[in-house]
Amino acid sequence: MSGKRIAVLVSGGGTNLQALLDAQARGEIRSGEIAAVLSSKEGAYALERAAKAGIPGYVAARKSFPDNRAMTRAIVDRLQTLDIDLVVLAGFLHILTEEMVQAYPNRILNVHPALIPSFCGAGCYGLHVHEKALAYGVKVTGATVHFVTEEPDGGPIVLQKAVDIREDDTPETLQRRVMEEAEWQLLPRAVSLFCEDRLSVEGRLVRIRD
Repeated sequence: MSGKRIAVLVSGGGTNLQALLDAQARGEIRSGEIAAVLSSKEGAYALERAAKAGIPGYVAARKSFPDNRAMTRAIVDRLQTLDIDLVVLAGFLHILTEEMVQAYPNRILNVHPALIPSFCGAGCYGLHVHEKALAYGVKVTGATVHFVTEEPDGGPIVLQKAVDIREDDTPETLQRRVMEEAEWQLLPRAVSLFCEDRLSVEGRLVRIRD
């Protein structure tokens, strides 16, 4: 395999990382390869997933740095040393400061478990997103893959997929279904589109070339 070099940033179990690894094994990520996995937490299970797939894992533990800016700079240095082309945030739980976006403009993808601009921004992550969707009473939720900018969850949208909410949903059941039906499908597709040079960003619009 050859093409663009991808780094996946994680903080925990790495279910979205696994979706990417599985897609890569099936040949669905064209013109790119996952070259590194970087965790903000020592002992994160995502690092085991990377090791099983033969992909180098690195740690930039948040507790090792005085603040998010110092951690961000260390991560950028590592990514540049590894000659990374695309950064994917897959359950990365820390806010990266502007140095990351400046180093990788329109080259960082994030998956968010809602249909942005609903239920997004500061404080909307993990189970909180699904709790908010159920509390609001929306009938449809879903997932969004977007480019990362300095505004949390505010970057140009690449792909979205809707997921119906059921009467008996709990935040946990909804979280699982959004992952299975939307996140795990959208993220590998968006990564492949980027690696195939099929995405162009025009202001807030992301165009996908045939």
